[in-house]
Amino acid sequence: MQIFNKVHLSSPVIAGILAAILFGASTPFAKALIGDYSPTLIAGLLYLGSGIGLMLIRVIRDRGWSNPKLRSNEWPWLFGAISFGGVLGPILLMYGLTQISSATASLLLNLEAVLTSVIAWLVFKENADKRIVLGMILIVLGGVLLSWTHNTTHSGELLGALAIAGACLCWAIDNNLTRKVSALDSFFIAGSKGLIAGTVNVYLAYKLGSKLPELPMIITVLICGFFGYGLSLLLFIFALRGLGTSRTGAYFSVAPFIGAGIAILFFRESSTLNFWFALAFMGAGVWLHLTEKHEHEHIHVADCHEHSHRHDEHHQHSHDFAYDGNSEHRHQHEHKELQHVHHHYPDVEHLHTH
Repeated sequence: MQIFNKVHLSSPVIAGILAAILFGASTPFAKALIGDYSPTLIAGLLYLGSGIGLMLIRVIRDRGWSNPKLRSNEWPWLFGAISFGGVLGPILLMYGLTQISSATASLLLNLEAVLTSVIAWLVFKENADKRIVLGMILIVLGGVLLSWTHNTTHSGELLGALAIAGACLCWAIDNNLTRKVSALDSFFIAGSKGLIAGTVNVYLAYKLGSKLPELPMIITVLICGFFGYGLSLLLFIFALRGLGTSRTGAYFSVAPFIGAGIAILFFRESSTLNFWFALAFMGAGVWLHLTEKHEHEHIHVADCHEHSHRHDEHHQHSHDFAYDGNSEHRHQHEHKELQHVHHHYPDVEHLHTH
């Protein structure tokens, strides 16, 4: 059908959608796992699962520990991302899940995509097409409509919704900071976030008097964290590298649909008419993101920088080391001035003005 021909899929787009599916599925499962345990403790174990799993894969991949090669000016971006996205965000999310249904929480998580884009546009000056802006407006309208399903006189539900919104803001800041190091080793970035954030959260929970659950429960949470937080973040970083922050956030907004669907279908949570109207608004917004095509004549100025890359039309240079001509590698390289037209996103090579 012609309508599906308008959908533009690429490796970064697919990575963004897969990241959304994994994270979206983790929300109702995380709520089911919390039970009587501390939200901070569960958040810590989820992140530890992601960090341990990704670092083990990295060690196996590199046949031992390898230097991540982060420059001194790149560490602050990474630690800032870990603080907001790995410590504050999960704590607020886990608290929010104790106050409201996971289906409603899943849809409220769409605010992350909106806040991510707003920060990218206003603070980091990333380009925004009309379709992306309109899609974000529809997502916001869906969130407003969704809020009407709450009895706002219930202080617990109101605080829960505010906690989810706070988590979204933390992750929006995290996404924009992670964008600054997205061209580096994705396994190290995601694994470091998991290990540091997990350790901090578990330590905080311990100091607040929380006790560890039984071993089978710990293993279950760690596995959930590896898939829902670890692999999801790994794919998200890959999408950031190729799409830019706002568009990756847009594709990631599929996540709440997945979480809400699982909560309703498998955990038998109830839904209202407003819930389905909100879903329609948000779905329309995501569709606008999926059908965006950004193509115009642009100039690549002569530049010299360093990031992970493969050889393509933007990377044609020689090496002073053995190279197979195909694999991804990282080194300082030069770009000659180039002017051409093609479909592109605001990745590391397309940060031009419009």
